[in-house]
Amino acid sequence: MAVEIREIAQKFERISAHSHIRGLGLDENLRAKDVADGLVGQKKAREAAGIIVRLIKEGKMAGRGILIAGPPGTGKTAIAVAISKELGKDIPFVHVSASEFYSTEMKKTEALIQAMRKAIGVRIKETRVVLEGEVVGLDYNMVPNPYNPTQKIPESATLTLATTDEQKTFSVSGRLALQFLYQGIEVGDVIVIDKETGRVAKVGRSKRAKKKFDLGDYDLVDVPRGRIEKEKEFTYVITLHDLDEANARRRGGIFSLFEPASREIDNEIREAVDEQVKKWVEEGRAELVPGVLFIDETHLMDIELFAFMNRAMESEMAPIIILASNRGFARIRGTDIVSPHGIPLDLLDRLLIITTEPYSEDEIRTIIEIRAAESGIMLSKEALDKLTELGVKNSLRYAIQLLAPAYELAKLRNSGKVELEDVERAASLFVDVGQSSEYLKKWEEKMLGL
Repeated sequence: MAVEIREIAQKFERISAHSHIRGLGLDENLRAKDVADGLVGQKKAREAAGIIVRLIKEGKMAGRGILIAGPPGTGKTAIAVAISKELGKDIPFVHVSASEFYSTEMKKTEALIQAMRKAIGVRIKETRVVLEGEVVGLDYNMVPNPYNPTQKIPESATLTLATTDEQKTFSVSGRLALQFLYQGIEVGDVIVIDKETGRVAKVGRSKRAKKKFDLGDYDLVDVPRGRIEKEKEFTYVITLHDLDEANARRRGGIFSLFEPASREIDNEIREAVDEQVKKWVEEGRAELVPGVLFIDETHLMDIELFAFMNRAMESEMAPIIILASNRGFARIRGTDIVSPHGIPLDLLDRLLIITTEPYSEDEIRTIIEIRAAESGIMLSKEALDKLTELGVKNSLRYAIQLLAPAYELAKLRNSGKVELEDVERAASLFVDVGQSSEYLKKWEEKMLGL
């Protein structure tokens, strides 16, 4: 009997605004290339960011921050993301909007503290005793489920592991046996079992396994060498906020069953975590990994948050703070003082400021091409010319936002390529900020006001 295999769902994939960025696109002399690592133009800003990366890696950015200032749509967020890419994949990167600090669930300063501690990593090195090998035998002892007698669950199991040098058989508990079932572990898989915690990790499918699969997401791996029971060093990065939450749960400080839920964490807990981390660092078991906290829409922060941040930057456990602003001279929220970018002067004095400038027509064209390629959208020359024209006349963001609607219109024509007519129709259906303002003026009398 033939078995029909049908694709029942497409893989979900979200293309974010900056998913194409791989780095700052600099050469060995920190000179920006025209187009590299997903970035276009803004050479002066990218070269300045390259120096910032060098300073961070050399530990010379303590107590200081960065401000990226420029008009909307000039790549401020893109440069911040590129900085995080240059620092490495293990470096925590936290992107928040200043409006997120104003929450009914916690104080605004608490929200800022949590964001800062999410951006500080601790790289922990641990040596664990593990069982590692290829599963060559796995037999379950099944018993009726006490809560549902029609089902059976494993009471225990007999596991046989093998390496290139030895083979051993173990009797394992029902808890471990359940992990084997949930993870779909079977003969031919290579696994690692932490002896202390009982955690099971499936490494992949053994290259010498007899049973291979035509379908399925798995990696082929070599059979482990040496002894089955061994000491193995693991390295992983966890944030200070993760440690705060873990200690708060252990002390019953948050998520209590008998008290209202609170997401705030006591300073006592944080101080205890800091002392523990310092101890680990002194013992050589861990190292601090200062990450990046990127705060967009900085002008929405008030004087209290700015003052708190100014003090927090002096802490030895502070991340690299990058602010972004598209404001000129603006009033500092919570005061009547007008200051550059809406930021207090005493904080501005501690910031290295990077400026961005509007893109040229050629740069806009290149950016649209990159975004279309990243989204898998084919553009005709005429469509690209029209989008470039809209990017220059209206805004780059508007032109990029029209890509997806224009592609949907192309698909309605049973075409895989966006043509000029698709872009023109999309532009007629969706307006930009300027057109929206004209619309409000036209129908001002009929619109509701305050």
